[in-house]
Amino acid sequence: MNDAIDRGLPMDLADALRERDDTLAVAESCTGGLIGAAVTAVPGASDYFDSGVTAYAYDAKRRHLGVSREALDEHGAVSAQVAREMARGVRDVADVTWGVSTTGIAGPTGGTDENPVGTVYIGVAYAGPWGSESSFATTNRYEFDGDRATVRARTVERAFEDLLSALENQHHRSDG
Repeated sequence: MNDAIDRGLPMDLADALRERDDTLAVAESCTGGLIGAAVTAVPGASDYFDSGVTAYAYDAKRRHLGVSREALDEHGAVSAQVAREMARGVRDVADVTWGVSTTGIAGPTGGTDENPVGTVYIGVAYAGPWGSESSFATTNRYEFDGDRATVRARTVERAFEDLLSALENQHHRSDG
């Protein structure tokens, strides 16, 4: 499989965020800054991209993103709960419209029966206008095949796809 990231996804995301005048921040663990790098490869990314946090260690997730000790202790870093808290945390700390997070096991070691190598959780959090009660956070679990580079590249692509889907769904909700 080609480990390169589909260049069309960051451009599609750029168009969607600009069209809505929305902003983005990312919290990355297993992708180690690759999402931020792909976002900023698009000229004019400063129109919508605020910041990226690479929070690899448990303590970094707590310190920089407000991930709870309970979530980390009870569920582990590679979990839906932690992905959700990471996405909410970066959204709120950066004060942006959208927060995206990744946490997973890129390999080649570190897998368990519950979370084999290639398991990734991606979180997407939206900040609706105050008083609208439209804010939300979602997570999705994926299992990608391949070596470390392939798992990381697929995670970046899937994060873009998940965010684009959430943007589209939010756009339809606000139009209706």
